[in-house]
Amino acid sequence: MLADNLTAALLDTLDRPDMRTLAERVSIRLDARLAVPFQVLADEVVLGRPVLERPDVAATVLRHAIELHGIMRCPGEKICPSLALCASARVAALFHAIEYGACEPRVAAPDWLAAFGGEVVPDGGMLAGVWPMLAALLPVAPPRPVFDGLVARLREVWPVLAPAEMLMGEGGDARLRVDPASGLNRYGCSHRPRPWAVTFASSTASSLSERGFGGAEQARMRLVRGVLAGQEPTREVRRLLVEARERIARYYGLGSADRVVLCASGTDCELAALALAADRAGERPIANIVIAPDETGSGVPLAAEGRHFAADTAGRDVVPKGGHIAGFPVMTRLIGVPLRRPDGEVRRADEIDEECLCLVRRELEAGHHVLLHHLDMSKTGLIGPGVEVLERVRAMGGERVDIVIDACQARLAPERVRARVDNGAMVLMTGSKFFTGPPFCGAVLLPAGVAARVRGMRPPVGLRDYANPGEWPVTADDGALGMGANVGLAVRWHAALAEMEAFAACDAEETRAIILRFTREVRAGIEAHPALTLLPPPPLAREDIGEDLEEACWDTIPTILSFLVAAPVGGGAMALEDTRRLYRWLNADLSAWAEGEVAGLLCHVGQPVPVPLGAHLAGALRISAGARLVSGEPSHQGIGHERRVRREIEDAGRILEKITLILTHWERLAAIDPQPCYAPAGFVRARTRENGIS
Repeated sequence: MLADNLTAALLDTLDRPDMRTLAERVSIRLDARLAVPFQVLADEVVLGRPVLERPDVAATVLRHAIELHGIMRCPGEKICPSLALCASARVAALFHAIEYGACEPRVAAPDWLAAFGGEVVPDGGMLAGVWPMLAALLPVAPPRPVFDGLVARLREVWPVLAPAEMLMGEGGDARLRVDPASGLNRYGCSHRPRPWAVTFASSTASSLSERGFGGAEQARMRLVRGVLAGQEPTREVRRLLVEARERIARYYGLGSADRVVLCASGTDCELAALALAADRAGERPIANIVIAPDETGSGVPLAAEGRHFAADTAGRDVVPKGGHIAGFPVMTRLIGVPLRRPDGEVRRADEIDEECLCLVRRELEAGHHVLLHHLDMSKTGLIGPGVEVLERVRAMGGERVDIVIDACQARLAPERVRARVDNGAMVLMTGSKFFTGPPFCGAVLLPAGVAARVRGMRPPVGLRDYANPGEWPVTADDGALGMGANVGLAVRWHAALAEMEAFAACDAEETRAIILRFTREVRAGIEAHPALTLLPPPPLAREDIGEDLEEACWDTIPTILSFLVAAPVGGGAMALEDTRRLYRWLNADLSAWAEGEVAGLLCHVGQPVPVPLGAHLAGALRISAGARLVSGEPSHQGIGHERRVRREIEDAGRILEKITLILTHWERLAAIDPQPCYAPAGFVRARTRENGIS
């Protein structure tokens, strides 16, 4: 709740989607008579005169005030005020570094925060120097602390004291790191809400919505309150991870957190599935049959052989990419089954099924353990082999076969997921694709029999580079896992679960109607565009889950619309490298170099997928329906259901308009190579007002 006497500049800052989410339940007013930056009172935050004198750091002051308010208003937990003051200053200092890190000239942090921005805890002398200012932020100054004791306490909690958007960039590989200049990671998305951008990138990764950011922030604040109240940080992070496993199990009707393994990414899921299969295989070599390895995660082929799939791990260890991971079976062999022909055409389903059956038969006859994947679905919306093949393979191999459903796109209804798990398959899923949670939150759903085996399992020793206790059910040797706790994974999963549960709360028939309407109209727009060629996905073959459920089920509708773009020069389909440039420019503000209503519009779509067209390697862009298309976002409140859905369809059309604009100005843009950005200058408030939120 906002008081009436805030300045326009402060209102602009509070109208930002991240600040609006943080301040949702905070009453804030301005008192120019107050000589300190702010004070946290029993039921409100009062901003003082220094905010008017330093408007350049108003966002930092607000973030500090909101953080201290959240800690001090903690019901049922007794937190030392001195520790709360220092902890909130640490979070505010890191926020300032994110907010102003790329500014030229650099904006200095307020004096009272400068000591808290480093990697190490400030010493007692530094704390004593800023103590008078910190103490004044509370209406009754706490007693002067013993600074050596305060330093020791801060050292214990320092690693978890950071804004949610910073924590979400931890506990994964380099793709998660945000470029300070653009405010985006390598996926082109942000850990802060970005509602002004047109986003249909759920086949790759999405920026957070306000809902997801709120879910992450609530989990983070619970963590901060717990550790400041005396709980051990690693234990508190693991508590959040176990809670996430419980909520995932509940979403899919699995009954127990022991049926869920958390992983830092979909590729890490592949590694976990191999570890589980290796435990069952014993000394037998493993034949890992992966479907369309060129249309899954780029690191999946390496992970499927038990190799390091990046130069760093979820534990931030530097590893030799492609090197063997200690403890994983060295005789594991990857066998890829393509879903497309060399000319890009989709292979016949019966042809794929027969190849898989022949491969399984051959590997079993050779004495190997078989890990057969069923892909549901690929980056361009393909699935295979048919589900009936899985039953034939089980009958063929018995205990010498493990089935993995790669459902990392999460475009499969919970009822169907549960049926496949109940039928004995491990299911890989993520909260970061269809559900539009932040990138790098994966999970493996375990059949009851596999979950029972986990209790006696001794994980490969090299798994400790990728996993920690709390992410897995208890095993016979938890020491083989890491000794820490992945706070980034915990916070990301709580963001994703906010989206999953909002989607699950939507009416089933309405969900199907919205997705069907969106995909039909966007598909028609692509087909009508002279420079675009739709790659029509085949019908989605799904097993029957009962007439009542099937009629309203949304997962029989293809939700990934892939298309080729005509090359601006020379004709034919645009080459992969040029499509990657087009993808980046869609997510950039082009208003300085091109005219038109959509030039400044930021458009985020699925990353280009390589599509072979004979000797030519083209790139396919993707517009995808995600969970937020149905559940909406908090910034959509007040728009009305019909208007919101219509605007989503119109926004997809504006992506096509921007593609046309880029093709028209191709040579000029190629010389400039504009880069993606978090938000165009001066755009945020205008867009949120349009949404009816101001």
